[in-house]
Amino acid sequence: MITPMARLSNRLGRNVMTNFVRNHSHGGVPGENLPFDISNRYKLTALFIVFVSSGLSAPFLITRHQLLKK
Repeated sequence: MITPMARLSNRLGRNVMTNFVRNHSHGGVPGENLPFDISNRYKLTALFIVFVSSGLSAPFLITRHQLLKK
């Protein structure tokens, strides 16, 4: 009883992934799966700096805020 269900589940899973790859892939274009645009080099650099600096500066800003509270 479990074996036919496992086969059916496996087949359905493969069909879903096959259809997803077929419908969402554009043939190996670099950067197609990224959530941001990489065509403008300077915009990408600026966004990267903002992203990384916000993560690195957050602990220091939080500590400063806590120390300045009365």
